[in-house]
Amino acid sequence: MSEMDRPAWWRPRGIAVRIALLSLLVTAVAMTVIAIGVLGVAQATFNRLMLEAGQSAATAHAMFDESVVPVFIVAAAIAAAVSLLLASLLAIRLAGPLDEIARAARRVARGEYHARVQRSGPDELASLADSFNQMAETLEQQERQRREFIVNAAHELSTPLTNLQGYLEALRDGVIAPSSEQFQSLHEEVDRLVRLSQSLNTLAQDNGASERALETIDLVPAVRSAVELTRSSFNGKAIRVQLNLPERLSARAEPDQLAQVLANLLQNASRYTPNGGLVTVAAEARRSDVLVSVSNTGDAIPQQDLPHLFERFYRVEKSRDRAHGGAGIGLAIVKQLVEGTGGRVGAESQAGVTRFWFSLPA
Repeated sequence: MSEMDRPAWWRPRGIAVRIALLSLLVTAVAMTVIAIGVLGVAQATFNRLMLEAGQSAATAHAMFDESVVPVFIVAAAIAAAVSLLLASLLAIRLAGPLDEIARAARRVARGEYHARVQRSGPDELASLADSFNQMAETLEQQERQRREFIVNAAHELSTPLTNLQGYLEALRDGVIAPSSEQFQSLHEEVDRLVRLSQSLNTLAQDNGASERALETIDLVPAVRSAVELTRSSFNGKAIRVQLNLPERLSARAEPDQLAQVLANLLQNASRYTPNGGLVTVAAEARRSDVLVSVSNTGDAIPQQDLPHLFERFYRVEKSRDRAHGGAGIGLAIVKQLVEGTGGRVGAESQAGVTRFWFSLPA
């Protein structure tokens, strides 16, 4: 058994041994003080009283040694034993949970992110255990997201690359003749790779929104402009667009990033709204911020999926069919850009209406 794998109370320099030794030291100091008082001051007082009673000094000294000193030695021994026992119990009670947390931390360091510890001991140790479990759970979730990110990114890259490879091999081997339609298809696949690369670059920028100075802007023209840019997608599916906007609405934002947020939400609404459906874009001022929402009719999103909609590459549609959705990055970008300005994002879905919203500082 290695030194690190031994229980804490077995280690020569462990907390249990140190607490026990410290307890013995405290007991020794206390008994020394008591001994000075009992064997020094008390003996002098006893001798004086015995002399006043007519006893000799030798007799008084012998009586004190025979009656008081043995009792004091026994009492000191009992006090030392009890002190050592109580200190050992306390040390073991403290060292046990700490040793368990240390072993669990080494497991997490080896990549075993599922390691957890039991809540035990005093409130401080229980709080430490809670903090450790929360940390381990966060690391486990981040590791899962990292693996999913790699798998999903590889999938998103492989689809257009496979198509490009197939087209180029067919053109090289003369299987298909070069035409404007073929070059258009190749251009679409390259364009898809460029958009994916730009989206991944946006996600990789931590606090990207805070790097640019926020401006006080009027949200109404920005929202109307974003809707007009997406109008062709709505018209292609005969989707009606309803705007509920005031005449003017000031907010703190970065114009380019706000345009990207609105574009992502509107494209998401266009993608998931059925033919002939309705999209409603609304904005309103609240006490301390401004709220913008994009609602669309269509199939409701399951409640268990709502908390994960803004995660990278997350799709409610698990089939990965592009007819049902994009790369699963747009909403993650929305979350990052909005929270970078101090705002918040959220989603609600019920009764055939899905609503995405975000807030900005007023």
